[in-house]
Amino acid sequence: MADSELVVVHTFKSRTEAELAHSALEAAGIESMVLADDAGGTQPGFWESEPVKVLVRSEDEREARSILDTTAKPTPQSD
Repeated sequence: MADSELVVVHTFKSRTEAELAHSALEAAGIESMVLADDAGGTQPGFWESEPVKVLVRSEDEREARSILDTTAKPTPQSD
């Protein structure tokens, strides 16, 4: 993600939620990163007033927002 402007595409209340979003973006081929002020994950509640941010390159912002705004739908079960 070097040499690109980074933008926040979503904020979350927990690192776990942000990591799930990060995984969804990576699965779609969009590089992303999680930014949290929680001592590297060792103190998850340390800065509860600060949201956990997911960042992407500015050129990937529109697609990333589209992916994160998509509501998950369950896969139909076959009998």
